[in-house]
Amino acid sequence: MRDMDIFEVLKHLPQRYPILMVDRVKECEPGKRIIALKNVSANEPYFQGHFPGRPIMPGVLILEAMAQAAGLVVLSAGGADGQHHENLYYYVGIDNARFKKPVLPGDQLELEVKLERLLRGIGKFSCEARVDGEVAAEAVILLTIRRAEA
Repeated sequence: MRDMDIFEVLKHLPQRYPILMVDRVKECEPGKRIIALKNVSANEPYFQGHFPGRPIMPGVLILEAMAQAAGLVVLSAGGADGQHHENLYYYVGIDNARFKKPVLPGDQLELEVKLERLLRGIGKFSCEARVDGEVAAEAVILLTIRRAEA
């Protein structure tokens, strides 16, 4: 098990601001599971319109955070040589997505993602997002990893 600061996260993920949704990794078993953190800041651009006077993090961005954590599970298994940007991962499916409580500015979203199986280039991940130990969202995400086109 190991942790990753933002600099190591950036070595593995192709996303950058404003769509980068993983700030730090508390635990990572490459190729198996991860516990990652997203600090939900009131300064995030989507809070201006979702919703004025009662901002909540959009569910699709919680799913994106889960997918990025899932990408880290697989991409971190290849090492930390900084060459991961030649690979991209794409959604193949999202199953059983459930949103249990709103995620608000100031919350810290803890993302726990487990690789259930990897078959024919498609990974199936069970994902849970928590705030203060309480489940905010859960889903099963299917991703495929492909070499980026030049």
